[in-house]
Formats: sequence, C-alpha cells, structure tokens
Amino acid sequence: MEIGADLAANANQQNNSRRSGNFPPSLWGCSFASFSFPKTEFESYNRQVEELKENVKDMLIKSKEDPVENIEFINLLCRLGVSYHFDSEIENSLTEIFDDLPNLLEKHDYDLYTLSLLFRVLRQHGFKMPCVVFEKFKDTNGEFKKTMINDVKGILSLYEASFLSVHGEQILDEAHVFTRANLESSAMQSSQRLGDHIRNALIRPFHKGTPRIEARKYISFYEEDESRNDTLLKLAKIDFNRVQLLHKQELSILSRWWNDLNFAEELPYARDRIVEIYFSMNGIHFEPQYAFSRMMTSKYTKFISLVDDTYDAHASFEEIQHFTDAVERCTMDAIDQLPADYMKVLYIALLNLFNETENDMGKQGRSYASYYVKEAFKEVVRCYHAEAEWVDKCHVPTFDEYVLNGLVTSGYGAVMAASFLGLEEVAGVEEYEWLKSNPKIIKAAKMIGRLMNDIVGHEDEQKRGDCASGVECYMKQYNISEKKAIEEIQKMNAAVWKDINEDCMRPTKAPMLLLQLLVNLVRATEVIYANGDDAYTIPLSVKDYVSLLFIEPVPLCD
Repeated sequence: MEIGADLAANANQQNNSRRSGNFPPSLWGCSFASFSFPKTEFESYNRQVEELKENVKDMLIKSKEDPVENIEFINLLCRLGVSYHFDSEIENSLTEIFDDLPNLLEKHDYDLYTLSLLFRVLRQHGFKMPCVVFEKFKDTNGEFKKTMINDVKGILSLYEASFLSVHGEQILDEAHVFTRANLESSAMQSSQRLGDHIRNALIRPFHKGTPRIEARKYISFYEEDESRNDTLLKLAKIDFNRVQLLHKQELSILSRWWNDLNFAEELPYARDRIVEIYFSMNGIHFEPQYAFSRMMTSKYTKFISLVDDTYDAHASFEEIQHFTDAVERCTMDAIDQLPADYMKVLYIALLNLFNETENDMGKQGRSYASYYVKEAFKEVVRCYHAEAEWVDKCHVPTFDEYVLNGLVTSGYGAVMAASFLGLEEVAGVEEYEWLKSNPKIIKAAKMIGRLMNDIVGHEDEQKRGDCASGVECYMKQYNISEKKAIEEIQKMNAAVWKDINEDCMRPTKAPMLLLQLLVNLVRATEVIYANGDDAYTIPLSVKDYVSLLFIEPVPLCD
C-alpha cells in the first residue's frame, strides 16, 4: 500500500490551518541516514574480540579460585559492558557463590566494600542475598558506625547496593540515607577522578543506568585505574566500537525508513525524534543478536508517539473518535471513515507496519506475536481516546482513575510486546499472556514511565491544552500544592522500584531475559526524564549521550 502524492498534498494543506505542539525540530536531520557500513573495520574488530574473549574467559575461570576475586571480575565485566559474552560462565559462578554463601559469610569477616559488592552483584542477577549481613556495621544505638565515614570506597559500594532493596528492608533504606549524605561531602574532598565517579553515582547509580551509557562512562574511568587489567580494558574498548558500528547501521536503516515515510513534512505537528527513540530502545538491549527487536520496537514506539501527538496537539475530538474506531477495525476499508487526509496518511502507514509484522512473524511460525502487538497498540489508542474525552468534557479525573488509564498510555505494554517480536527463543504465547496479565513488575514499570513523564512535562502539556496529568489529578484529589504532589509521586516511584527488584529475585515468574529488558526500559526512562527534563520533547539533554553511543568511537591506544 503506497501513500498517494495527492493525499499527502491534501494533508499538508490541512496541516497549515491547524494548531501545533510547537515542538523543536530534529537535532539530527538526515545525518545518520547516509552511513556506509565499514565492513573491513568491522571484521578486524571481530577478529580481535574473538581472540580477547578467550583470554578474558580464562581469567574469569581462574578467578573462581577466590569467590571475592570472582565477584570483582564479574562486576568489571558488567560495568565495562562485555558480560554478555560470558553469560553461562557468570551464571554458573554466581550460582555456586550463592549456594555457598552461608559458609562464606561464616568463614570470612568481609569488609563493607566487599560485602556490598557481593550483595549488589548477586541481587542484580536475581540471587536474593539477605540484607541482615549489614547489621554488623551498626553501633549499639542501631545507627551506622561513624567510623565508616572515612571508608569512601566502602560507602560508595553500600550506596550502590542500597538500590537493590525490596519492601520491608529498612536497613537498606537507612543505608541509602546515610551513604548519600556522606558521599556528597566525600566527592568534594576526593581526587578529581574519584570525585567525578562519586558524583556520577549520586546522579544515577549503576542499577538505574542503561548498560551502554554506563559501560561507556566506566571504560573512561577504568582506563585511569593504575591496577587495571589491560586485556579486559582492550576487549571493552574494541567490543564497544564493534557494536557501535552495528548500531550505526541500524540507526541508518531506521532513519531511511523514517525519511521515506516523509512524516516530518506530512505530519509537521508531531515530534521528529527517530534518533531519540532508537537511543531509548537501544537502552533496552544493546547486544548484537537483538537487532530485529530493536528495530521493531523503535518503529512501534514511533507510531505510539505519532498517535499521541495527533491526539494531544492536532486533531479535533471528532477526528479522534473516527481514528480510534478505525484502529479498532484495522482494515483498509476503515480509511473511508477518516475525515482528514493527514489521518489517512498516518492510518495507512500504521496498517503497513502491522502487515510487515504479520509477514515477519508468519515466516517465524509466530503469527500469535503480531496479534498480541496489535492488540496492545489498540489498547494504547483506546486510552489516548479516553484522555481526549476528558479534555472534551473538561473533566479532571481522580488520581486513581487517571493512573488506571495512565498505566496504558505510558506505552510500556505495547513497547514490551513489540520487543518480544525478536525474542523467539524465550517469548512464546505463555510469555505474551504473562505480559497481558499486567503482573506487579509490569504495573510498576508502567507507573514509573507514566508519572516521570507527568512530572517533567505537565506544565507544557497544560499550556497546550492536554488532559490533566497525574500531577494535577493528585493535587485535586488530595487538595495539596504542586510541589507536594510531585514529592508524593516521586515517593511512589521509589516504592515501585522495590516491586521491580522483588519480581527479579529468583525463582521468577518469567524468563530472566524478559525481566531484564523491562528493567532496562525503566532505566532508559530514568535517563530520558533525568534532572527534570523531557529529553524526548526537548532532546538537547541527551545529545551528548547520542554522540557517545552512535558517533564517537572509544579512543584506542596504539
């Protein structure tokens, strides 16, 4: 199905007389579309990575002689972004350490740094090490010992570990408050290198950072470590550059797909953010084997954004009703009921994406996957329609009513359904049904996505005439100030992070890979909405990250 030139021209003419969200233009234009894949360079990287992997694998196996050394090596692999090469070895090592944990803790009086590192690495891999191990660092008054303050390395390690807490672990909540207060002063008194590392952790702890950004930052930090493992560092650098070439190729293909749709011209009211979307989806899973998943998730996220902008910043309520009905039908003959040509342009392109998905999944023998994605997308559109109806009727819902709808308008359900498309080895009908059942971890992720967006964007959205956000709804329901409402919502988000951590502890109700993707989606959200910014709408705040991940290779030593 091709979009006719006359239809596109009519859409442009209609757009000229309509309201707009006045969103800033793309920062990148067509700059990624022209990338030419350097096959020789990539093959050179591949050869080096394969050789270095064997050396590092030998080091990992040798480190098993000492559990602490083993944990530290695994931590380095994770922080440098190369742990995915050694998944089975890491799984076996951590299983052995966790099984022997009671014996290890009885035999060894581990210091604060070691115990915190052990705790964080095990929990990040789903092994629920008990938090009672930190009781020994408290004094007779039940407070953390003041003598710990000078142990900056240990305090930082405990701070990072505190983000792996679940509900009811008061000692970790206390540890978080204690360590944060002391790290803020330690950062000013430490060396430039350590001070910067502490400040980065205070801004975004490792557990809340996307793996690729964290790896890029840690490579630079680790390079200045006098006790660094040069072989491991070399692997991290070369592998980062190798994978970066693959990501640039994906971004180039995606950019050309977006340019071919010509929506920047035909739907000028919408945010032109294909690069920022790929940046976010790359945060969910960067590994080379998930290229198809990244591409499809990016495409579906872009269409979610297009419908969102159409409903919020352009269409009349009558048009929204017609478009919602058409999406429910999902047939070509439904195009006749659409009252505006720009909507027909968008609708035909959406049907094309559904057809593309059905064809791809049919070839894999997974036609059910396209059904689940389509249904998840329809649900988002229905809930966008509900928001538009609230605006049309000047209705401000209760916070509880808003959240029930807002969990869907976060888009996370549809994004995760799309991400499953490329995960045929673990995402079958049972996993799609699990996603559809909206378990605790899914609700928690949706809550964070919805409410973080509301906190940073509610003022601009109200100026555009959008529906009341979670902030306004909370203010009305509890009769409190904007500042207090935001504080309470932030507490909710901190609490549901504990739900996420809890559901990632073994035994899990879904494959660990799927849970990790969900955690990474929340991490990507934390990056997009960091420091009170909406980097999707106003993308300047992630421009440097985009450059680090997709433009600038890691400098290699001669």
